[in-house]
Amino acid sequence: MSKSLTGINSKVTAASLLVALGIIYGDIGTSPLYALRAVIGDREITETLVYGGVSCIFWTLVLQTTVKYIWLTLKADNDGEGGVFSLYALVRRYGKKLVIPTILGATALLADGIITPPISVASAVEGLGIVNGLENVIVAGNNLTVGIVVIILSLLFFFQRFGTHVIGRSFGPIMAIWFGMIFILGLSQIVSDPGILKALSPHYAIELLTNYPKGFWLLGAVFLCTTGAEALYSDLGHCGIKNIRITWIFVKISLVTCYLGQAAWIMNQKESFLNGRNPFFEVVPDWFLIPSILIATAATIIASQALISGSFTLISEGMNLNFWPRVSVRQPSDSKGQIYIPSINTLLWFGCILMILYFRESSHMEAAYGFSITIAMIMTTILLSYFLIYKLKWNKWIVAGLLLMFATVELSFFIANVAKIKERWMFLFFELFIFLTMYTWHTAWKINNRFTKFDDLGEFAPLLTELSDDTDIPKISTHLIYLTKANNRHEIESKVIQSIFAKKPKRADVYWFVHINRTEQPYTLNYEVTELVDDKVIKVTINIGFRIQPKTELYFKKIIQDLVNDQELNLHIRPDGSTKYNSSPDFKFVVFQKFLSVENEFALKEGLILNSYFFLKRLGQSDEAAFGLDKNDVQIEQIPLVYQPTKQIEITRLNK
Repeated sequence: MSKSLTGINSKVTAASLLVALGIIYGDIGTSPLYALRAVIGDREITETLVYGGVSCIFWTLVLQTTVKYIWLTLKADNDGEGGVFSLYALVRRYGKKLVIPTILGATALLADGIITPPISVASAVEGLGIVNGLENVIVAGNNLTVGIVVIILSLLFFFQRFGTHVIGRSFGPIMAIWFGMIFILGLSQIVSDPGILKALSPHYAIELLTNYPKGFWLLGAVFLCTTGAEALYSDLGHCGIKNIRITWIFVKISLVTCYLGQAAWIMNQKESFLNGRNPFFEVVPDWFLIPSILIATAATIIASQALISGSFTLISEGMNLNFWPRVSVRQPSDSKGQIYIPSINTLLWFGCILMILYFRESSHMEAAYGFSITIAMIMTTILLSYFLIYKLKWNKWIVAGLLLMFATVELSFFIANVAKIKERWMFLFFELFIFLTMYTWHTAWKINNRFTKFDDLGEFAPLLTELSDDTDIPKISTHLIYLTKANNRHEIESKVIQSIFAKKPKRADVYWFVHINRTEQPYTLNYEVTELVDDKVIKVTINIGFRIQPKTELYFKKIIQDLVNDQELNLHIRPDGSTKYNSSPDFKFVVFQKFLSVENEFALKEGLILNSYFFLKRLGQSDEAAFGLDKNDVQIEQIPLVYQPTKQIEITRLNK
């Protein structure tokens, strides 16, 4: 018997093109604030440098963003959801080693969440430095500028606990104004110098990379123009494929026009160097300077918000797919998919503040930016190739050709970004922490499963019935519920049987064995019921999507109510007469907590992983809270995790 707890959510959201603009394009949309400036840097302004830089940016947007993400990667939608974990859920059955690319991709995306907010907000705030009267007040890197950025970021993270459903309504209009503004600013410069359109030719990109001194290494700066491309896929579930693809036309035209406009302004300068000036704000008319800075600041806050929300979603999926320790997850509003994770919010806030205090200027952060996202893109390419071959059944040679093209582009960006390691050495500790946490948790989960033994539940059904009817043994509860990992409806862990019959047998009217099955689909919520003994021994499998936080006790009581209403289950009347005053059945959930036994003889690697796992487990959320169980209905049982290699043990008796 299979039923649905909540009907399949087929409601079409009001995610219009305007909403897509507000959610999807914050990161990539604010790249013009710093991308071309990073390419030019303190180098002498020449046609090869400027035209080549814009050409590289344009073709990067074409190949990486348009072809790879807009056209290809968006095909890999998991019931409308995207992101590295959604993609992994689709292809994990086709390769055991895909765990490492998934962890690396997720690590890189989380690491991006602590550098995008400070570099974006700092770039916008530093624009105040060119306002008349503020030249000597707002200076990149001074205490006042850094302080303003810290305050903005701190307020942004503080308000996460209240949700973004209210201010989120303004994201779309603000980003529409932003893209309209950068289009007009860029167009005003192109009109005065139409010759800049020649820069769109790939000839100039090739010239820059091959003939310009150390031109190849400029790819590290060029890559800044596409750092938000991963967000296009990660936020697929919020907007849908059509909205993303249609709005990208407007966004891309605005971005390219803005870059061309900045290039035209640079080429028309009498000075041979930028001398620290930001071409983005230099093209803004004096009368519009302050409004443009305010709009830019709002756009960078939206870009930061998108990354923060994306990080919450990523960790939530990671927990449900056994890649991250269970931590507290809250839902600040009724909006689908909107969650708030306090521990991750604090971690990201701390990382962002460290970044701005360490680098101080947005130009300094440019040197550390991009490395993580190149890794994320390479990992997505690996997972995507499995999806194209095994899910879409594409010809392997076509996939190989696409893989070669993307690998060439992304490895080039990666090599160019490797030079940034010396600028971001402290950043590596954050990335290493995330990677080791995910790797340790997932590996320990697999080790746990390896040492879990199962029994045939049907063999014990008669004994369970006999125990239930034995009035000489005190009853522990009306309904005794065990959470089980057994996928097979007729199997149960050996430790469950031991828990019921060993020491003090646990007598109950009904024995329930509930299995939480994480599905490859994001929002599945249904259940299956198997009665081995009518009204006595029942196995329930609750299928829950990887984007849903489980509320096991709530679901279980709803299932019982469904079974009673359908006359498939009779609620037991307790002979002690207590039902006279309270007809509601009582529930007792048994939750196992494992610990490492002193008798263990694990290999060094497995021992380190398991010790780290149990340390992380103590820092995280309790099992009853993670599964959505009320404490007063839970009984905790400590279970040792023991592994001993088979060997002969000899012990000699001294006295005979």
